[in-house]
Amino acid sequence: MQKLRIGVIDIVANRPSRSSYARFMRANLASIMGQVIAVWCEEEGHDVSLAYYSGYENMVDDLPDNLDVLFIGAFTTSAHVAYALSNKFRSSGVVTVLGGPHARAYPQDAQKYFDYVVGFTDKQVVRDILADHSHHRPTGVYLSALQQPDSLPGVRQRWKYIERLLQEAPVVKIVPMLGSLGCPYSCSFCVDSVVKYQPLDFEELKEDLRFLLKKMKRPRVAWHDPNFGIRFNDYLTAIEEAVPPDSIDFIAESSLSLLSEQNVIRLKKNGFKAILPGIESWFDLGNKSKTGHTYGMEKVKRVSEQVNMILSYLPYLQGNFVLGLDTDEGDEPFELTKKFLDMSPGTFPAYSMLTAFGRSAPLNLEYQKEGRVLPFPFQFLNNSGAMNVIPKNYKWTDFFDKMISLHEHSFSNKAIFRRFNVNRGWIPKAMNIVRATSSEGWGKIKYFYDVRHRLDTDIAFRKFYEQETTEVPPVLVNRIKNAMGPLWEWLPDRTVTHNPYSFLEWEEEKSIASNG
Repeated sequence: MQKLRIGVIDIVANRPSRSSYARFMRANLASIMGQVIAVWCEEEGHDVSLAYYSGYENMVDDLPDNLDVLFIGAFTTSAHVAYALSNKFRSSGVVTVLGGPHARAYPQDAQKYFDYVVGFTDKQVVRDILADHSHHRPTGVYLSALQQPDSLPGVRQRWKYIERLLQEAPVVKIVPMLGSLGCPYSCSFCVDSVVKYQPLDFEELKEDLRFLLKKMKRPRVAWHDPNFGIRFNDYLTAIEEAVPPDSIDFIAESSLSLLSEQNVIRLKKNGFKAILPGIESWFDLGNKSKTGHTYGMEKVKRVSEQVNMILSYLPYLQGNFVLGLDTDEGDEPFELTKKFLDMSPGTFPAYSMLTAFGRSAPLNLEYQKEGRVLPFPFQFLNNSGAMNVIPKNYKWTDFFDKMISLHEHSFSNKAIFRRFNVNRGWIPKAMNIVRATSSEGWGKIKYFYDVRHRLDTDIAFRKFYEQETTEVPPVLVNRIKNAMGPLWEWLPDRTVTHNPYSFLEWEEEKSIASNG
């Protein structure tokens, strides 16, 4: 095979930010898959350069001239940045490839701007692209493996890329690791619900942990598993066999159903410092919280008791909530969340609004069949910048009034102070304050007030929300333009629109084809 010059761009953010949280953490938000692609391409004998886009860097300067192939990884909220970068490099003859969550969610849209769009990506898919590395226009080629790969390059193989990333982290330096792929739960709104759960090699995991202790005095590791510890005993045993107790600080997203007191004690013994369980809803998804058919205030009490138990052992807990589900109605979901925070003051709440990302989750097809999906530009589809599903039981003005009230309660000075007192250690305490007073807390309150005001005063804005028009309001277009900076000139046709019903149309075309 011809030796190629390969570029890889991992898009970490879609805009510059002056917030303290962004400066504090952005370098730690890079994905594992960009590093994996770089390693796989190197193993095939190619020259590889990896760059991170966190809203500050100039990608043209960070990558060498005369690339043959450019891989870009992006979440949907970064799609416009990815499209602009692809257009810029394609204009110089570079073959471009898109992977990541956006490629899985909106492949038909992405195929208009890339030569290749990939879903599940294993080493053979990468080999096939590099063997062909041809321009495909006007419509790119869609490729996908049948499932997630059986194995991925570990920390040792990715170390030179990780090490460079750590140099860009100003204070807190976190190493990304992965112990499993997919998820055994069936939350119909979640992208991972359709991905078969599979653990990765335990021996590889142990070797990576031993390697880290040789490279760093006291490593901090963030597990990127959708739900860490599904095979709890196997994973904790592997950690215990690899490294001395409490020699590495671990951060993990897990489910409350796994966090019994016995398991939490074991996590503490082995250095887990932060846990991010999904609470999700007080009226749905009881399988993840092990509350079964318990709903409402009774579920609040049970979850609060468990969360307070966890916080008696671990310094930091982020509770993940989804707002605007079809099971939500009236004041109760919001008021119950306030009561929960009062009962469990150490919890840092992370609120997501119901968002349908193309064809990434089964429930999205139902929303499209019901005609409830709004054509919000990709820039705002990050679970908190916009809710692109019309709520079933709320008017927009009512919904945002309740969002404002909940966020003001969650990030008041009193709530911040109470969290500060419960959290232990300077990093958890600092993270509590930084997150609450920057874009995740006070910034969201300001943003929601702006949305609420525009629903009353901006006719184009209101009509867009009410489905009276599909034309994107000028205020949103201007925000995208300002966020992209010089890349705006490279956004193809400077378009910010997409077809929010492409999943439904794709399913209908498949049905017609199968029926002959």
